[in-house]
Amino acid sequence: MTKNELKSFLDFKAKQYENSSFILDDPILIPKQYAQKKDIEITGLITATFSWGNRKSIIKSGKKLNEIFDYNPTAFVSDYQGKKTELKLLQQFVHRTFNFEDLDFFIRSLNRIYTRYESLESIFHGSDTFEKIDNFRDVFLSTKHGEKSIKHLPNVQKGSAAKRINMMLRWFCRDNSPVDFGIWKTISKSELLLPLDVHTGNVSRKLGLLKRNQNDRKAVEEITARLKEMNADDPVKYDFALFGIGAYEKEFTKD
Repeated sequence: MTKNELKSFLDFKAKQYENSSFILDDPILIPKQYAQKKDIEITGLITATFSWGNRKSIIKSGKKLNEIFDYNPTAFVSDYQGKKTELKLLQQFVHRTFNFEDLDFFIRSLNRIYTRYESLESIFHGSDTFEKIDNFRDVFLSTKHGEKSIKHLPNVQKGSAAKRINMMLRWFCRDNSPVDFGIWKTISKSELLLPLDVHTGNVSRKLGLLKRNQNDRKAVEEITARLKEMNADDPVKYDFALFGIGAYEKEFTKD
């Protein structure tokens, strides 16, 4: 395909997949249960963090998270003290390697952050999106934590693609979308980075958008730069196209 043909194709696929029906089978379904900003932030961050593996399994775990929160995440986080009764409740939760100890840390860190800031948005600051993710990580880890929990927060300084946090940023920052929330205003959608995973990476390489073999920070920079050539104002809208093709159009991804 020529550059113009590729843009037309991806625009068509982005429009095909970015609709309300996408929500039903996607982890964004979990924060979509809420209307208040903090509720969305809390469930959005935690759900995005354990979003790897089968999407049905992720959604099942997200629903369990909502049950633990008694469908009031803000109140749960605000009142949380790490008591034995609370920890016993958290012990009901596990998603792959993300277990109750990690959940306890995330809730304690969120509790601490919300005593200082009105929104998680306030700790995403810096000259570019990678720096904003790095600053978020530093603030989040300033709460006491075990070594195991560190791996759930991406280290972009060491080359992480930060897929799950970039997905969360897409959720929170893209406005005028039938899927994403658009509740954060200090990060423009033009600044967002592609949430690069196996699906989007493989499809991007098939389409000639990505040459790098590893799904790492450099690959995110490369693919996002290419997508900006097609839409500088909203490059990550193509996440819907690339993921949708990879997840649903198996004939396209065959060798």
